[in-house]
Amino acid sequence: MIRLIRSEILKMRTTNAWWLFGIGAVVITALALTLNCILAHFALQPFAAYVKSQTDGRSESELSPSQAAQLHEQWLNQHNVPAQAASIFTSGQLFGLLIVTLLAILLITNEYYHQTATTTFLTTPHRSRVVAAKLITGAGLAAVFWFISLIMNLVTGVVFLKIEGYGSQLGEGKVIEAILLNLGAYGIWAVVGLGFGALIRSQIGATITATVLYLVGTTIARILFQVVHTFWIKKDWVLTAQVIVPAIASSIMTSPAKPFPESPPQWVAALVLVGYGVVAGVIGTLILRTRDVS
Repeated sequence: MIRLIRSEILKMRTTNAWWLFGIGAVVITALALTLNCILAHFALQPFAAYVKSQTDGRSESELSPSQAAQLHEQWLNQHNVPAQAASIFTSGQLFGLLIVTLLAILLITNEYYHQTATTTFLTTPHRSRVVAAKLITGAGLAAVFWFISLIMNLVTGVVFLKIEGYGSQLGEGKVIEAILLNLGAYGIWAVVGLGFGALIRSQIGATITATVLYLVGTTIARILFQVVHTFWIKKDWVLTAQVIVPAIASSIMTSPAKPFPESPPQWVAALVLVGYGVVAGVIGTLILRTRDVS
């Protein structure tokens, strides 16, 4: 098994994909981190400053009691320091998960693109061992990309939060939970990518399809759920059902605060994402064990 894993790492290391994706992950994480710090700066401002920013410079004393109460409720919803810290420490997740998925797809499709699949399975006739090696390698790559983004986020985030006067927040359970769940999301999406790569043998077809489904499909799904809720079934459970979309489930799973009012608990999103991972892993294993690779 160790030799098989080393072989998988060598196959990936001898292509340009890993460092191109690595550069992309660093750039995307840096951009997302910058944006999240800016948003947190305004979300964590004192109530007096928040009132002025929302009322064209008026103070709390110049507002009616109902207006002041409404603004205070809005401010409390935003002024959630652990939630803002968790958002900063998991910056870049959206595109980071896509990158990990595409790398996992390449672990499978590279075999067909470079015509090494026959050699791989002749050298190791027990295909389940090859699949297991690919799963372990994919999860390992996911952990590496998660770790790189985490180091960037922690260094910048801790400095930012201390400058803002809130401390590192690393002692908060919700913050640690979000960081660890983010690692879980990276691992699960690697398994999903392997299943997707097994399903679509074409390297270009698999990567393009996965990217479109992940980015465009998620956006379209959000719109469809909102349209159904607005014009057809005006029940909160319709919006809650968005959790069945994998990318939305990832966001809910790693967010201490609800990403939207109707979102389900984190454990529900985690179960959904694990379910996708299990299904993708089983499908990928069955396909690779039975497909003719000649």
